[in-house]
Amino acid sequence: MMKLGIISDTHDNMPMLARAVELFNSEGVDLVVHAGDFISPITANGFARLNAPFIGVFGNNDGELLYLTKRFEKIGRIYPDYHEFEFGGKKGVVMHEPKFIDSLVKSGDYDLVIYGHTHEIDLREGRTVVVNPGEACGWLTGRATAVILDAETMTPRLIDL
Repeated sequence: MMKLGIISDTHDNMPMLARAVELFNSEGVDLVVHAGDFISPITANGFARLNAPFIGVFGNNDGELLYLTKRFEKIGRIYPDYHEFEFGGKKGVVMHEPKFIDSLVKSGDYDLVIYGHTHEIDLREGRTVVVNPGEACGWLTGRATAVILDAETMTPRLIDL
């Protein structure tokens, strides 16, 4: 059974980032997907403790893109705008801003659409599952969250950090 750890909008909150990494490691996730807004390269220090492969995309607030990319090279990869990926025989796409989410869902091209940016939790089940895990930083809403997704059942589980 494959599990994804899904996180977004960490915004340099290192204690919450550490909690998320601890959660993903304790859950034994097979892949961690970050939907953007890391902010600074220091976040690589926290994600370096992951026991799973890592992919992510840049967000609108990320600075020092070259150094962020370089710092994450040993952990995984951060993509510029969006990234399509496969997991457990399924197809997913991750992006930061919610561009054409409803059209992507209607297209049926993806089993999973992940986004961030809004800092608002959005979990939609169906033929195409949509996940915005909310903000891991907790800065805007006061609630720090992440999602564990079981690739077999395609059921997202929201977890408060």
